[in-house]
Amino acid sequence: QVQLVESGGDVVQAGGSLRLSCQVSGVTYGRWCMGWFRQVPGKGREGIAAMNPDGRVFYAPSVRGRFTISKDTNKDTLYLQMNSLKPEDTGVYYCALDQSPPNILKPENWLAWGQGTQVTVSS
Repeated sequence: QVQLVESGGDVVQAGGSLRLSCQVSGVTYGRWCMGWFRQVPGKGREGIAAMNPDGRVFYAPSVRGRFTISKDTNKDTLYLQMNSLKPEDTGVYYCALDQSPPNILKPENWLAWGQGTQVTVSS
């Protein structure tokens, strides 16, 4: 059974940095896409960053240049380095995994999701 567990969420001041982690387990050998999504109350999940099996990365315009997605295959862990944080980055951050999502920065049809980790950026 695929399991994703996020960690690293915290309260941080605007301009600060955080690194989120997503520990993956239960995945058999294969080519997987992985992504980070953000959700705020009253809104749907939005794609923030994603990586395809070839290592190509994709970012939402709102975070490009500030956030970096990466993975450590040896540790089965996906990361999201977030710099120059803004209050509008506040939300619950989820990691997700799928072999071939129809749109890598859209939340539809991803196979597995973590439980989320809260990021709060104060002004």
